[in-house]
Amino acid sequence: MTTVTFTVPGISCMHCVHTIQSEVAELAGVTSVQADAQTKKVQVAFDAPATEAGIRSLLAEINYPAT
Repeated sequence: MTTVTFTVPGISCMHCVHTIQSEVAELAGVTSVQADAQTKKVQVAFDAPATEAGIRSLLAEINYPAT
């Protein structure tokens, strides 16, 4: 299992947190997603077929691009 933490400056409220956690959790291979509005961090634990690039791409698609 791989765990990656992304910085997502666009997180501003609990709605953002909910959206990110719901969308990323649907990716095949993702086992957990924790988003935090205060730190603007998203921690994702995953196995194949999920990839760091795929998660980063999804975050951009839902208008929460990681820096």
